[in-house]
Amino acid sequence: MLADSLGNPVTLRDAASLAWVDDFVQGFVASEARAVRLLEIAGQDDSAIVQAYAAVLQMFAETHGAPAAARPFIDRALAAASSATPREQRFVAAVKAWVDGDIALANRLHAEQADEFPRDLVSLKLGQYHLFNHGNAPAMLRLALTALPAAADVPYLHGMLAFGFEQCHFMREAETAARHAIDMCRKEPWAHHALAHVMLTEGRLREGMAFMQEVSDSWTGLNSFMVTHNWWHVALFALDLGEHDEVLRLYDQQVWGVSKDYSQDQINAVSLLARLEAAGVHVGNRWQDLADHLAPRVQDHVLPFLDLQYLYGLARAGRAEAATLLANMERHARHAPPAEAAAWHHVGIPAGRGMVAHARGDFATAARDLGIAMPRLLEIGGSHAQRDLFAQLHLDALLKSGGFIEAQNILQPLLNRQPESRRLKRLAARAAAALGLPN
Repeated sequence: MLADSLGNPVTLRDAASLAWVDDFVQGFVASEARAVRLLEIAGQDDSAIVQAYAAVLQMFAETHGAPAAARPFIDRALAAASSATPREQRFVAAVKAWVDGDIALANRLHAEQADEFPRDLVSLKLGQYHLFNHGNAPAMLRLALTALPAAADVPYLHGMLAFGFEQCHFMREAETAARHAIDMCRKEPWAHHALAHVMLTEGRLREGMAFMQEVSDSWTGLNSFMVTHNWWHVALFALDLGEHDEVLRLYDQQVWGVSKDYSQDQINAVSLLARLEAAGVHVGNRWQDLADHLAPRVQDHVLPFLDLQYLYGLARAGRAEAATLLANMERHARHAPPAEAAAWHHVGIPAGRGMVAHARGDFATAARDLGIAMPRLLEIGGSHAQRDLFAQLHLDALLKSGGFIEAQNILQPLLNRQPESRRLKRLAARAAAALGLPN
């Protein structure tokens, strides 16, 4: 029987399809753009695994229409599943659950796959993606640990392991796993990303910026998310170090413009512009260009984490679509499936109202509504670094609405952990001065 590059048996109508299957498998786990080449054979080879992988690519568009685009592929995968291996059958079932919106079932199937077929790292990475989007970092880590004995020879598994450790706040283990992945394969951008998270969290700003710049020459052939997101991390280091001109340069040349219609590229851009403004930097007309690409998102509602950032970008650009999106979010929250309802009601809607208020300069309302969402922010997913956008806007709203006591209580512990941060020093000094405290 044929096997993919990780040693997993595959059932193919045409043996020649194996090269495209391997492009998907290796491209997916390595965050490389070649994964999409699989679509070249999806119209000729109706094998279950080929069709399921094609459905995955459709779903990663992260749009309202993605499930409809994926449905023909998953239907063909189901039709061919009876002649596929048990591993392939379970993968098809997991992707169908995703297309159907049953993420709980998808997670159970990916966990079973990791137990029984631990070298199916496509399944593992997809499982981590779902868990990440719902704030379940411990399950992300367990999934990678399950596969470790059988797939320790694969550097990309150690990158997945590193990110799971980091999101669970196991910083030493995360750094060890990331460095091990990089020792095995210098071009392991997910491990670079995990190590950037560690260094940002620990306040190792200059070290982190230097590290990411040093390995950036290997960020070739990546999908747009991976390359723009790693440069976004470089920009975060530069922003905290007060290198504002460099952050604007990175925004213009590396973060925004690779794939302007892709969700993850869009939220990288929204997040970076918002942080720049919170740091007192004028961003010119950049919001207007970005909003042109956010406007089609007003009916997406794939994840509240995404909608909130689309919403802020539209509101900062003064676009009427911001009100439309917020109204659509409120309507979606009222009819959301039970598994999603809490995240929309308790985080998405109050945070959305707070984001719009902040964008429009109503800082007292922004501080109140964002403050309601902050304790449960984990429920909408995203990484610590990504969710820090909401914390920074909440803090900015407090400072601009006179909430100096609460702002100082937030700022000083942050500054204690990140003494290199010029951004935090400036904000802490502002709070201290307003409260008559020593700087």
